[in-house]
Amino acid sequence: MLAVQLAELLDHHPEGAGEALALVDGFDDTLVHGLARLADERADALAALAGAFATTPIGERLAEAAAEVASGSIAEEHLTALAGGRAALFGAVHDALLADLDAALGRERGPWQPTQETAPEPGPYGAANPLGGVRSWLRELAITGWRGVDHDLVSAVDQIVEALTAAPGQRRLAVLLDGFAAELRASCPIAAMEHLPVRRWADLWTRAVLLAQDGVPPGEPPRPVGMVSGRLLVLGVDVHEHGTAVQFQVHAVLEPADGGPARLVRTGVTAAKVDTIVGPALWKLVHEHKMLLAALADRRSLEVTDLPLLDSGDLVWHDDRALLGKPADPFTTARLHLAGALAPAAPPLDRVPVRIAEPVLVEGYKVTGDGSFDLGGSVITVDIGRLPSCGPLTPKLVAGSSACVGLVRWDGGRWLLQPLAVQTKVKRETVDVGTGDWARGPTDPKVVKAEARAGDAVAVLRERAGRLLRK
Repeated sequence: MLAVQLAELLDHHPEGAGEALALVDGFDDTLVHGLARLADERADALAALAGAFATTPIGERLAEAAAEVASGSIAEEHLTALAGGRAALFGAVHDALLADLDAALGRERGPWQPTQETAPEPGPYGAANPLGGVRSWLRELAITGWRGVDHDLVSAVDQIVEALTAAPGQRRLAVLLDGFAAELRASCPIAAMEHLPVRRWADLWTRAVLLAQDGVPPGEPPRPVGMVSGRLLVLGVDVHEHGTAVQFQVHAVLEPADGGPARLVRTGVTAAKVDTIVGPALWKLVHEHKMLLAALADRRSLEVTDLPLLDSGDLVWHDDRALLGKPADPFTTARLHLAGALAPAAPPLDRVPVRIAEPVLVEGYKVTGDGSFDLGGSVITVDIGRLPSCGPLTPKLVAGSSACVGLVRWDGGRWLLQPLAVQTKVKRETVDVGTGDWARGPTDPKVVKAEARAGDAVAVLRERAGRLLRK
């Protein structure tokens, strides 16, 4: 990313984006206090949300939903309409921000190509599928409001999640609800909390409402659109860590075997975990993906064959369909391919500003006192809070860097840069350090020694699990 590109990005703010997000905030506030007794200002917030769509095909439906909810008649179809309006506002802001980013970078983005949709199979919950139970629980949440949620209300979803899990096509929704309920349960009594994750909970509620509609395809987008083969050049890995799960999301450039244009892709592997497994031990949870881990640790390309490509631009990883190729430096890859690689379009439900994560190369910057990167007067904040604990990349190395491959994100109303790899000086020598360098184990002697003292938590837990299964 050049100084002129960064200046263009930071200096331009999409028209109407602030107003749209303010409407979302107003709606989210109604979910904090609940829809059972709406104060005048919260009823006005619903009306304002509906008013933003007055000249659109869904304007009449949203106006009716807002009026009915304000009068105390809260039906599932009204909540569905309002959730759809909230999602549409976020989608508009997402598209405007991404258009600004593409314009600044000169990046071409492919069109959205929806695939054939099929209705979900009926599930084993009662006489029909469990979606009706999901909608009923989400309605009770909205009526009660986050401040009124208690353990009894949260526990009411447990049986529904169990039924969803039994239907393979609904497991994504099951995982979403299970995680949502776990957050609410851990926060009880919510009435006593000083600060609530208002937007996050509203995001989860909205997505669940939309996915729980009859006729929605099983699970959720993305879905496969074809098979691809070619050379995969890794840019870096973004680690998403939670107390009970971890995902290693690899950003890369794919050179198709058929000679088509290079494209930006992602692929990821995920594993369940317990909260005691942290740091470099996380890599052991995905030890079976030997080719992918070797490519990360040794900075090698991968020759892939017949990997499913999803409409989101993600590749479904199959380690047995990949072979290690030649050395591939991420900075060389970024310099040669990022400018011309075709970027994927975002699926409808993924059109949320916080999900923007576009790979870029930043060079020729000066690191400011607060750790930001200054490119000739244009300054972008570096999000060091996203640096994973399982890799060698530290804030100190980032602060001493001269080049960075990272992800441009939108969070908290501003653009941020999340480093994936940097070129920095260590003992007066310029070295490359990336988040995936320890994919096959730490290389720092101090970390190796500390890991040895702490013991192999993953091996211990696997051994104990084996004992339980044998019993």
